[in-house]
Order: sequence, then C-alpha cells, then structure tokens
Amino acid sequence: MERSFIEVAADSHFPIQNLPYGVFRPKSGGTPRVGVAIGDCVLDLSVLERAGFFEDTSLRGRAVFAQSSLNAFMALGRSVWREARAKIQRLLSEQEPALRDNDTLRAEAFRLQSEVEMLLPAEIGDYTDFYASKDHATNVGIMFRGKENALMPNWVNLPVGYHGRASSVVVSGTDVRRPLGQMKRPDEARPIFGPCRQLDFELEIGWLIGPGNEPGEPIPIDRAEEHIFGLVLVNDWSARDIQAWEYQPLGPFLAKNFATSISPWVVPLEALEPFRVQGPHQDPEPLPYLRQTGAGAFDIQLAVELQGAEMAEPQQICTSNFRYLYWSMAQQIAHHTVGGCNLRPGDLLASGTISGAEKTSRGCLLELTWRGAEPLQLGDGQQRVWLEDGDRVTMSGWCQGDGYRIGFGSVTGRVLPARSEN
Repeated sequence: MERSFIEVAADSHFPIQNLPYGVFRPKSGGTPRVGVAIGDCVLDLSVLERAGFFEDTSLRGRAVFAQSSLNAFMALGRSVWREARAKIQRLLSEQEPALRDNDTLRAEAFRLQSEVEMLLPAEIGDYTDFYASKDHATNVGIMFRGKENALMPNWVNLPVGYHGRASSVVVSGTDVRRPLGQMKRPDEARPIFGPCRQLDFELEIGWLIGPGNEPGEPIPIDRAEEHIFGLVLVNDWSARDIQAWEYQPLGPFLAKNFATSISPWVVPLEALEPFRVQGPHQDPEPLPYLRQTGAGAFDIQLAVELQGAEMAEPQQICTSNFRYLYWSMAQQIAHHTVGGCNLRPGDLLASGTISGAEKTSRGCLLELTWRGAEPLQLGDGQQRVWLEDGDRVTMSGWCQGDGYRIGFGSVTGRVLPARSEN
C-alpha cells in the first residue's frame, strides 16, 4: 500500500490515496490559496507552483493554485486533474526525496489543519438540488399522501430536482440562523409570520462541475462523469413548516434558500474509483438518454451527529450510504442538460436527502421522527422532533479501504435563534 512521508493515522480521512482539494487561508494572515489535505496537514499547492514543480505538466504557467477558488483548476478537465494528482501523490510519497528531504521547502509548504481557516472551495454560480433517494421520497410521500400514492408518477421515470440558491451556500462551521417566513396551521384560516418551528437537516452529497457544456448541447450519460471534478458533503437545511405552506405549485422557496452547508474538502472522483458499486435496480427501465452502462454508485458511508446546547457530547442519530441513491450522478447530469441547459465550472449539484430502508438510515428529522409522531430520544433525557436553537449538526462521510480510509472530513453547523420579527 502506498504511503506518504507525512504521518497519517489509520483512521484519518486524508491518506495519500485521497488528497482532496480545498481553499484555505493561514490564521496568521495571508491570501487564500489552494491546498490538499494529507493527514493532519495541508499542503500548500501555491508554494509548489512557485517552486516550479508543475512546470513539466499541463499546468505550466497557469498559476491555478494561487487562487481564492478551485474554479480555474476545475475548468481544465479530467486529463489535467489526473496529471496534477499523479504529480502531488509522487511528491508526497515516502519514496520521493524532492519534498521529503527539503527542510526549507517543507516548512513553507506544510501547515497543520488547525492553523488554517477553510474557505468555500468554489465560486458557485448555480446550485441544483435533486430528490434522488427512493426510500426518502417514499417515506415523505407516505406521510403526506398515504402509502398508495407515496411516489408521484414521474418519480421513477426521471430525476426530480429544483434550482436552489447559490448565494447562500456556506462552508462548514458557519452558523445558520433560524429563518423567518409564513406558516399556516391546519386549524387556522390565515397564515402567520414568524420563526420557523420545524427546522430540519438533510443529509446529502454534492458534486462540483468542472468543464461545462454549451447551451443547447446536452451532456450524454456516457460522458457525464467527465464533468465531475469532485464530491462534498452537503447539509441542505430545511424549514418544513414554511415549505408546507409555500411549495404549491412551484416547490421550495424560502424554506430552502436561507442556507446550504458544504464540507471544505473536495474529494476527487478518481479517489473514489475503488469504491464504485452498482446502484439499486431501476424499474421501469429508464428512457434511452438515462440508461447507464456499468456501476454508477459509490460505497460512501455517511453519519449524522447532533449535539444540543446542554449536551456534553454529540450523539449519532443516523447512518446511511451514498449507494442507496436510486438515480446516479451521471443520470442527474444527463437529465439536467438534456433540454439544453448549460453547466459551468463551479456549479454545485446535490443528491437530495440520502435515506435507506432502515429507520436508522433516514437522512432527516422529518423521517427519523416520522413527522413528529416518534420523537428522537437523546442523551440526558432530551428529545427532538425538530432542531432547537443551539443545536449543532455534524455530518461525516468516508469509504473504507484495506488499511486506509477515503474521507470527506465533516460538515457542521450550529442553529442560531431567528432575528427579531420587527
């Protein structure tokens, strides 16, 4: 098994087999730049760039790592990503002396992750949220429409999605303020205005687009993955009571546009290849433009922890897996663009809530508490139906290899009280 000269613990999310990209700024000061995570450290790629380590690659003269976002690098495409990744892996190898034995360069190029501030990894021009988990869609449908009409007729024929709000995508660690909005109780004639009372999290995974497509030119499904730069964890916060009143006939609006949190490290699709698996059987067979040959899912284990303001420790409340998704990333991209929509570097697409068949694998409180009928039991005698002020939600994800782990780190956020209504 390949190893780095940087010490990496066996349960670390960031071995040499991973090397996720992120944008960081030293807490001591300085400008944002691009790095990769290795163990507990960040390797500053802008330092390697200035030192000429990429001059023998397609990155020569491009200065893509002395940037405040990954967009310029993502736009270059898969062949350049692979070339850069191979170079970085070689430089970090325990067998390679160029960086290992250069004490001066190492001192400049490496920083502890605890010494840096992680920033949003991309300039996100557009954000699309899908609804790709059959278990999640079925559970929600049963709650609101009954078992006989759980799935809408279109659901098994196309990846359902909606266009989200890119401006409110925030990096992990950003506090999220409880939103205000209109809500209507069933027993009242008129809606009320005030703080959301049914605030929820949604366990999702997102992917950042590299090269896009021209307007009017769909991305065929067998080429769709070439447009995926890498994956992040996503918590798409949701105001259920606001959504219940506003969503007809056009879907979510204020209920979803106040905040979406993503993890700072972008795991390259190439790092996930050893964990590629077959997704669920699709019946009926999708239309030709959505038919995917080969395995389109990945075995990514997911977990959610919740820690209330009065709780000494976080408590795990959910475990799920990316492989549960009915519609694959490639199918979602193919459908997104089949009508002529153009994707651009930095666009974020997300899966929608990822739930499995077991109760413990339900990826949101709406499902875990069955719309409030089955309160979630926490430590110290506490319960939750919906998120309370001061609650912190932390999501993590990883693929377990033989002696190593490909991880995403985490995405975390704390709920702040709503602003005054006046």
